[in-house]
Formats: sequence, C-alpha cells, structure tokens
Amino acid sequence: MAKTNPVEFMRQVKREAAKVTWPTRRESMVTTVMVFIMAAIMAVFFLLVDQGLAFGVKSILGIGG
Repeated sequence: MAKTNPVEFMRQVKREAAKVTWPTRRESMVTTVMVFIMAAIMAVFFLLVDQGLAFGVKSILGIGG
C-alpha cells in the first residue's frame, strides 16, 4: 500500500466527509420514535410468549407456583 503524507490524508478525509449524506432532524426523530415503538412491541411479544410458556410448564408439570 502506498504511503500518503498527512496533508494529503487530511484532504482525502475532507473529500470523503463531504460525500456523507446526513439525516435531517425530522428523519432522525421519526427513526427514533419507530425504534422505541418496535422495542415496546417486542417487549410485549416476549412478555406474552414467556407467560404462555410459564403457563404451559405449570399446566404440564404442576410446578412453579
């Protein structure tokens, strides 16, 4: 690999950083809200699955309270 001097490296970094498309504030907020909604849905789903499995184990084995 060819060595690059620090000045050329910084120019390359600046060029690459200029290519980045940053999300808007609205896009960030919508994405954040969607992540929280999906996390809540998954939490409820796993709660229900856990409760269902616990009920099944209690019914079959008669143990666990």
